[in-house]
Amino acid sequence: MDEDKKPEWSDANEPNKCSSVIRKGLVQEGQSSSLQKNVRFQKRSSSEASVEELYEGVLSGDRGLLARSITLVESNAEQHFQKAQNLLQKLLTHSGNSIRIGITGVPGAGKSTFIEAFGTYLCNLGHRVAVLAIDPSSKVSGGSILGDKTRMEQLARNPRGFIRPSPAAGKLGGVHRKTREAMLICEAAGFDVILVETVGVGQSEVIIRDMVDFFLLLVLTGAGDELQGMKKGIMELADALIVHKADGTNKQKAEQTRKEYNRILHFLQPATKGWSTKAYTCSSISGEGIEAIWEIVKAYQKKGKETGVFEDRRNGQKREWIYSMITDQLQYSFFRHPDVRLMLPQLENEVMAGKKQLHPLSIHFSMLI
Repeated sequence: MDEDKKPEWSDANEPNKCSSVIRKGLVQEGQSSSLQKNVRFQKRSSSEASVEELYEGVLSGDRGLLARSITLVESNAEQHFQKAQNLLQKLLTHSGNSIRIGITGVPGAGKSTFIEAFGTYLCNLGHRVAVLAIDPSSKVSGGSILGDKTRMEQLARNPRGFIRPSPAAGKLGGVHRKTREAMLICEAAGFDVILVETVGVGQSEVIIRDMVDFFLLLVLTGAGDELQGMKKGIMELADALIVHKADGTNKQKAEQTRKEYNRILHFLQPATKGWSTKAYTCSSISGEGIEAIWEIVKAYQKKGKETGVFEDRRNGQKREWIYSMITDQLQYSFFRHPDVRLMLPQLENEVMAGKKQLHPLSIHFSMLI
């Protein structure tokens, strides 16, 4: 062994005053050094599944590959766009065999509680239920809690249920911009009931109506007077109104609220041709009213298929999907255009400084189209 060495800052004339020594490291027998000089740390690259692997996994009901497929479709990364399109094209022929139910309501209406009770009931009947839960995103950080699996603990453990939380990510209307695509993937995986839980919405956020077959609006007692309920907006687009939390001391109030809403609905044009929208009461705690709601959904589906309204609504969903994709792609291409990236910061500064009005911006950007 080499002689112990002292640090450079030690006094060679008084070695006893320095207790620190530098000793050469020892390599034991059978042990190889894993450290290499001048080598930067590299993140281990995670293996991405191919389109074929994701396709086979979704069709076989692999939950891990199902979740990864939805993540791929929701990705904003440029390298994932074409891969996602190829996957959707392959899965498209296996989709469409479900009933799509949109569930919305004001914050605090108990949407998650209702979905857990309703979804668990359907799983016990033998259905396979996929829940696409949209979480609000922070305007400050852009993040979302995505805690719906925790809130729907019983349904999350059910082998016939699947819960996928997704952030709203700035999309108005209480949905994710790829909710339609996520529904198709879940249908291809064999789920015959798709429940879409929106962010708690107001009167005008109604994008979900163009995505689902049956639109369910949860309301609470004491929500306002009849004039408030008759305002044009989300109520006139619902196929059924559920007065939720109809249990305990609130049960009598819920029944009175149901009657008030039915009087309001009498003056509104039905959201679906040939279908009469009515209000019902329900308690997710006691389970009272859950079975009746499923019977209403089945009656709606049966009547819609007999009259052709169901097929018309599905065609309307496809049409809205086309225009949504066009809008998203135009916006994506516009902001990634090299000239826009170059011009936009300068124009922002000029507008904020008051040197340029907003209307000339169209002249600048029209040259890029």
